Amino acid sequence: MRAARLRLCGALLLLLCAAVCGTQAEVIDDILSSLSRGASFLERQHEHINLDELVGFLMLQAELKEAVRTWPHSDPISWAQRTTAVALVKRLDLTFEKAITALQQNDNKYFQEFEPLLSWRFWLIPQEWTSTDPSLVYASTMTTECYDEQLSDKCLTLLLGTWKMNGTPCIVTKPCRDTMTRFGCPHYSLSHQLLYFMIGKMRGCSNLLKGDTRMSRANMTEQNYEKIFCSNMMKTNQDIIREGLTEQTVDIFIENILICGLTGFSDFYKADWLQHILRLQDEEVGCFGRDKSIISQIIGDELLEQLQPHRRVKRREKILPDGCSSHMTAVAVGALGGYLNYYLTEQDITKRPLS
Repeated sequence: MRAARLRLCGALLLLLCAAVCGTQAEVIDDILSSLSRGASFLERQHEHINLDELVGFLMLQAELKEAVRTWPHSDPISWAQRTTAVALVKRLDLTFEKAITALQQNDNKYFQEFEPLLSWRFWLIPQEWTSTDPSLVYASTMTTECYDEQLSDKCLTLLLGTWKMNGTPCIVTKPCRDTMTRFGCPHYSLSHQLLYFMIGKMRGCSNLLKGDTRMSRANMTEQNYEKIFCSNMMKTNQDIIREGLTEQTVDIFIENILICGLTGFSDFYKADWLQHILRLQDEEVGCFGRDKSIISQIIGDELLEQLQPHRRVKRREKILPDGCSSHMTAVAVGALGGYLNYYLTEQDITKRPLS
């Protein structure tokens, strides 16, 4: 009787495992299918993608190459999925060569300043996971952004060493440190504070906080700031979901998933958030955040831009003639690459969330 019960329990466990594994395989199929459509979009639009947007695809490429390297070869389905990922990597490699050449021709100064970011090798993939901490959420948050694009760009070039020809890297000025460690910043200011620490770490800069004389921050580390920022970005995303995704909030929602996931915070990879991202993709052209109603307006704006060649265009977003948001597409594919890597490694005991 006991042996029969054990056999029954074993059979139930096998069925449960098959159901879970089957579901995960289906989700990975969905992610790979979505990324393939995203790659097709990049292949068509590579001449028109801004540097900031191309970086999102390069983050994806780093994630895909890591996924291919560590992919479990446990069954034919898994092996077939890895083959699909390998083909996707090859497609992206070819497109990047063309896109980077176009970027250099279109905006050489900006290209020179941020060239180190234009390699998938720059972007490090998490080798262990951690989680956010609700107790670190700010008591109050500013109602307006405390982010200045020009200062942020300058601070990043000082880290990268591209502030002048053969410049010294890892320079942290007081204005940069004060801005990037300021508490209470919302939305894009918050995500760019995290991006600053992320890029510093990947550039190999040690002790970004050296020279900070504030007694209240005496024991703060770069990892402390990352946890504070992502804990507040988690709160932002939870608020956005509770209130309902809108055209105004969906971009920052996905950007938070991308960069906090890439920093190693696994609790951003929620299954329902993944479904929100997948539903945003346009089936026809493969981009994310497409607004067909503004296509004619964009064409009109492009004509105006040709008549006014010196008018400054915001670099961090570009609505293409097909109505696609290049920024949302870039952060979406990067976030999906993060989901893929997490699903492939979550069973690895060395990469489970840290206590």
